[in-house]
Amino acid sequence: MISSLHHPSFTVENLDRSIAFYRDLLGIPLEGVWERDPDYSENITGIKGAQVKVAYFRLPNASFELVEYMSAPGKKIDTATNNVGSAHVCFIADDFDAFIERLRSAGVRFAGNVCTIPGGSNKGKKVVYVEDPDNNSLELISSRVLA
Repeated sequence: MISSLHHPSFTVENLDRSIAFYRDLLGIPLEGVWERDPDYSENITGIKGAQVKVAYFRLPNASFELVEYMSAPGKKIDTATNNVGSAHVCFIADDFDAFIERLRSAGVRFAGNVCTIPGGSNKGKKVVYVEDPDNNSLELISSRVLA
């Protein structure tokens, strides 16, 4: 039985570029970067010739992982949120309005507009979807109800 979430993960084209985005722009603490043994990489992924490098980020309630295939890279897929199989990760942001302005100033691509959640357990909180450098979708929610 599943007891908790350990980590979500995105495959990225350039790990260094993505680390800069997640660590330096979003402010998520980087735990470390590791290259995986090619035999292990191939065995765990089932992809012939796979060799990966992973970056782990640590948040209070879970880890977050980015993976770059150094060999046997795949192809770029359309990660639009309405495509079957696409995924997104949701992060809670403190000082939401200032954070959003920081992202805008840095040229981050916004998928839609900042909205207020109309119902449910997050009613009244602000939310927006943005994209990372590989067009992976990130949902950002304010940590509290905002006017």
